Amino acid sequence: MELIAGVDEAGRGPLAGPVFAAAVIFHARSPVPGVRDSKLLTARGRERLARLIREQALAWAVGWASVEEIEAHNILQAALLAMGRAVERLGTRPHRVLVDGRQCPALSMPVQGIVKGDVSIPVISAASILAKVARDGEMRLLHESYPQYGFAQHKGYPTPAHRAALRRYGACPAHRRTFRPVKAVLGPYEPPSRPVRANPAASSR
Repeated sequence: MELIAGVDEAGRGPLAGPVFAAAVIFHARSPVPGVRDSKLLTARGRERLARLIREQALAWAVGWASVEEIEAHNILQAALLAMGRAVERLGTRPHRVLVDGRQCPALSMPVQGIVKGDVSIPVISAASILAKVARDGEMRLLHESYPQYGFAQHKGYPTPAHRAALRRYGACPAHRRTFRPVKAVLGPYEPPSRPVRANPAASSR
């Protein structure tokens, strides 16, 4: 039986926090019902399906790249790094990997990018759900340290409320200093003095 892993990322667009990725392998005859692109689901729906995916998938894993890695490499390369880490953490090695989008991480097994794969390929949709749920959880943790920015509500995306908080409070260590709206309140980019690390509660099987 050929084992196919679906891979997707979450968090390329936000101004703060790590970028996350997930990899999922389904049992051949038992895909999780109701799985679809995470952006088409409510937060409650994503949480419910994430639990089912973690319970029923043959294997799953989450990887991430830190704010410092985003700043050092750019967001695309950091997202690919997170994807590669998710695949590496799978407890079962896939025969090939399907990735949402055109860009693929460098892997030791065949890998194919599929545009809008998170809509058309259920195992990629499952990965998109796990990545989004894991990242949202990390942003809620960051909210506890930096409540003035509202990370629990907007998850770091450049909403009007987030931009207003940036102007009022400046940037915190969780902000991506190479992103234009953050640079606008900081001036020239300087590497942060300490790392901001993601620490999801459950990250692989």
